[in-house]
Amino acid sequence: MLRTEAGGLWREEMVETSNFHTNKDIDKLIADTEITVTTELEGGDRQKAMKRLRVPPLGDQQSPWTTFKVGLFSGAFLVLMIAMVLSAVFHSYQAASEDVAGRNDWRVVVRLYRGPFLVILFLFLMGINVYGWRSSGVNHVLIFELDPRNHLSEQHLMELAAIFGVIWTLSVLTFLYSTQLSIPAYANPLSLFIIMAIFMLNPTKTFKHDARFWFLRVAPRIILAPFFYVGFADFWLADQLNSLGQALKDFQFLLCFYISGETMDDEWDKADSLGYCSSSAWWLVALVSCMPAWFRFAQCLRRYRDTKEAFPHLVNAGKYSTTFFVVIFSTLDSAYRTDVERSPFFYLYILSAIISSCYTYIWDIKMDWGFFAAGAGDNRFLREEIVYSSKGYYYFAIVEDLVLRFSWAYKLILKEVGFAAYSELTTSVFAALEVVRRFIWNFFRLENEHLNNCGKFRAVRDISVAPIDASDQQQIIKMMDEPDPASLFRKKKILKTQAAVIDPLRVPLISDTDKKPASTVANLKTFHIGTIQSNKRRNNETDRLEEDLQRRLLDLNQQETA
Repeated sequence: MLRTEAGGLWREEMVETSNFHTNKDIDKLIADTEITVTTELEGGDRQKAMKRLRVPPLGDQQSPWTTFKVGLFSGAFLVLMIAMVLSAVFHSYQAASEDVAGRNDWRVVVRLYRGPFLVILFLFLMGINVYGWRSSGVNHVLIFELDPRNHLSEQHLMELAAIFGVIWTLSVLTFLYSTQLSIPAYANPLSLFIIMAIFMLNPTKTFKHDARFWFLRVAPRIILAPFFYVGFADFWLADQLNSLGQALKDFQFLLCFYISGETMDDEWDKADSLGYCSSSAWWLVALVSCMPAWFRFAQCLRRYRDTKEAFPHLVNAGKYSTTFFVVIFSTLDSAYRTDVERSPFFYLYILSAIISSCYTYIWDIKMDWGFFAAGAGDNRFLREEIVYSSKGYYYFAIVEDLVLRFSWAYKLILKEVGFAAYSELTTSVFAALEVVRRFIWNFFRLENEHLNNCGKFRAVRDISVAPIDASDQQQIIKMMDEPDPASLFRKKKILKTQAAVIDPLRVPLISDTDKKPASTVANLKTFHIGTIQSNKRRNNETDRLEEDLQRRLLDLNQQETA
């Protein structure tokens, strides 16, 4: 509208001469701040001061050197992965004539290398998550409360995944050719684990020091969840651990395998079975399986203590408690079943798994993603506002989440139809698919948090754009004192166009759709183009501006209808 000749003239006469446009108080504050930081904090070095003050934009370009390293290590990883697969096939064929495969139970090798692989896959997909958020305008930096000047970009995460992928494939290749290299075969998985641990715990300010220690600061709050305030990053990382549950069990197996040495020979060249370390009837395996769900369960209880809101926090805690029953009944079934007969706990396990899958799926769709909202409008089965470019992404995620939430049923069916001997391979496939499911979940969970502050981790949902004068200060103070200030802000409403001509005097610029008229929001003003629905007097300049705008809009409307 302002691009027309009449709009341009109105802008020059009314906007550019208005006080909010000509006032330079903000510019003066910015200049004073720059001078103060330059003189007091940086010893007169303006370049350093500007570097400290300026925050890079969300879509800031990446370093060419980082891009080069991502390409280099990704290419190396792909080449080594092909070499690893061909070498594994070669060794399997050689087993017919030589005693090579007889050296090891292949299930042990899978268990030792699967955990690190799942972590690497998670890091790579996390990089894609960050790219998707950044390119779509989802402000993950604000939501995670990261340092806007110093945080990992998608390329940094992909670089880490590629480097660890190269190390992982080299470790597997070294294991396969350990005889030719005269290296103890089972020294390789342990070396890989130690390298990854050293990288994470390295105290020097190298190798993404700030990001690593950000994680190390959050991790204790997750482990000791009931005793610490729960922020968005705390709950989000704990949710990621729920999808990395198989990786945690594999790391538990690795530690038990090397500490006990139960099935490994003295030369570390042969392991003939999984041994007791992987027994599903062992209480330690059950404890590790419950740990991720316990972290989130405890966080929900802490959130209830802090907010006194039974819904959603206690209901969410109930969702994670279903995992405890699944693990308990599965462990008891493994302990009491026989080769010819199932135990009664098997049927309790099936029942609890169905309840858990349905509970978590409904929570994913309705609460975490905010889909099936009543006011979705044209976004059928979704919500009023969406960020990503195609609705197909959302519908695919709804179906995909349903399918993968019941992965336990597919594993059970495959076991019953004769794939029990390959249970470790099927477990590996479904563990990787669970990481992919969480990767997709991340997109829509952060989008919902960005749009609606659904987790109420921020003080406000968004910034109100309604004009506020000095007489509104008391209402602002009341809003700040409210325990749930997010609920007081306006909700956006889509005004659907009609076939008939709409009188522009009756089209609201900002509408109020809250259902509680007696609340503080009902007292906020609803502004219209031609008339101000308010009991407060406006000054003469404001009245003159709006009358002039009304007249010009009517002229434009008449020209369009003529």
